[in-house]
Amino acid sequence: MKKFEIGNNEAGQRMDKYLKKLLPKAGNGFLYKMLRKKNIVLNEKRTEGSVVLAVGDCVTLYLSDETIQKFSPDMIFSDQPPVMRNKEKADFTLPVLYEDRDILVVNKPAGLLSQKAGPKDDSANERIIQYLLDTGAVTPQALLTFHPSVCNRLDRNTSGILVAGKTLHGLQVMSRHLKERLVQKYYICIAAGVVENEQHLKGYLYKDTLKNKVQISFSKENIGKRGDGSFIETAWRPVCTYGSATVLEVCLYTGRPHQIRAHLASAGHPIIGDPKYGDQKLNEYFRKKTGVTRQLLHAARIILADGREITAPLPEDFSRVQAFLERMDDGKQTGMGMPMYEQR
Repeated sequence: MKKFEIGNNEAGQRMDKYLKKLLPKAGNGFLYKMLRKKNIVLNEKRTEGSVVLAVGDCVTLYLSDETIQKFSPDMIFSDQPPVMRNKEKADFTLPVLYEDRDILVVNKPAGLLSQKAGPKDDSANERIIQYLLDTGAVTPQALLTFHPSVCNRLDRNTSGILVAGKTLHGLQVMSRHLKERLVQKYYICIAAGVVENEQHLKGYLYKDTLKNKVQISFSKENIGKRGDGSFIETAWRPVCTYGSATVLEVCLYTGRPHQIRAHLASAGHPIIGDPKYGDQKLNEYFRKKTGVTRQLLHAARIILADGREITAPLPEDFSRVQAFLERMDDGKQTGMGMPMYEQR
């Protein structure tokens, strides 16, 4: 026998839909039979699959542990939270930048996936769930019917701000705000060449699925048979200019895969270290001189719809490359510096 109390993340859905999440391997026939025989009850009373659950309701499964385990292999029969596969790593915990009842904002390091691509992958999403288990923000039982999840994604080798919904409300609201562009997103990157003026570019992005690479067209008509193309809008301003590279703050108005990397490359200023859209000879030069092996792109700042501002410190490789650029250019640099982003 096992009891489940309905919370905010489960309320508002039909009983049969909820039971399918609890017992994903059970067929509809089995579930409706158990409801008819009162082996599954709501608030200790017989119920129908069409009943809509409310906060505070109690669903009881009068089933053996063996039967429950058969239809729900992930069911936890212990009060101890599960230890996730990569917990033994010293750097498992992600730096928390902001947290309230509904959302969690973390600083993702380069090299870590935002979400799993395969069952054995380590990801920021997996680490966030473990953090919420460790802090008691979620329980093992709650994970059976609702999984906290990241609301935005970053490329594996892009560092910086990831926003996750801790609750269904938080996930829905943040996803909607991101989709409706109510959240302002700012990135810091180090791009090749000298950029002296602000730029605000619009265009169309289409993906070459065979090469897993996107290309930019500044006119929809130029796309032709290559596809419909997705509208993109990107703006950037120079923050610090050296003789051969520029630190840029990039404002992302639309959120397409590889948008910043491809848009800057199409404008003649590829991001240093970018293996897909960058200048390979320049990348190799910086790798030998500074050890940089990834695109120098960092999700540094967001402004939420209500005006709350969250920033993520720049990783060490940024300061290492900037120090090298200062030495290479005899300390020559122009611009306003980087006052809003502390460097580690």
